Amino acid sequence: MATFRIESVINGNTFEVSPPWEFDGETGKLVQAIGYEAPKSGKGAIAAEQKLSILMQNKNVELESPQGIEGGRLLCEVYFQGINLADYFPAYKEHDDESIEELEE
Repeated sequence: MATFRIESVINGNTFEVSPPWEFDGETGKLVQAIGYEAPKSGKGAIAAEQKLSILMQNKNVELESPQGIEGGRLLCEVYFQGINLADYFPAYKEHDDESIEELEE
């Protein structure tokens, strides 16, 4: 796709970009990175959001391989400095339900 600037971080794998993206006739600003699953609650969620904010706030990213739109969010691979964003979050790449619960505590 193209280069976008991260305007704000929503959670550990969702953020708002500028300019708006276009996909399948829709446009929007919310992006959810695929390839990792950040915790949704607890200390782990706060830590993931903070890490993403520190790493990415006001930085440019490449959005590639869009998978669709869910809840107004473009689901796609996100690359920062040529590296898949999921590689910055190795603890969240492969997991089972138990390990995610541990990360959320």
